[in-house]
Amino acid sequence: MDDFLEIIKARGSGALDKKMGIEILEASPSRLVARMPVEGNTQPIGLLHGGANVVLAESLGSIGTQLHAGPDRRIVGVDINATHHKSATSGFVTAVATAVSLGKTLCCYEVEITNEAGQRTCSARITCLILAEKS
Repeated sequence: MDDFLEIIKARGSGALDKKMGIEILEASPSRLVARMPVEGNTQPIGLLHGGANVVLAESLGSIGTQLHAGPDRRIVGVDINATHHKSATSGFVTAVATAVSLGKTLCCYEVEITNEAGQRTCSARITCLILAEKS
């Protein structure tokens, strides 16, 4: 598992992940864990923005799919949905992405996002398409 984290660190994170403060804590093709600060990712009324949850879920699904497919394949998200159960107003949220299926062309992940009290704040699902090798 440490090898996958090293791959991610060597590749670097995307610009949006940096802006959002997303930190990958654990990574493998079958399971990823990350955290994101609430501060800086809120709606005008101070709640964690629902779109921030979607960014977090999409980042994990895309990274997991890339780890599964290998560095020479291109990855695109083709479907994502999220249900917001509870708001978060401070601290960090933690996301755990678990692979539902890891195929030759499609990968699907369930993502559970929780607040610091361990309460589920969002459930998401992302499907990514594995495209041809990079040329």
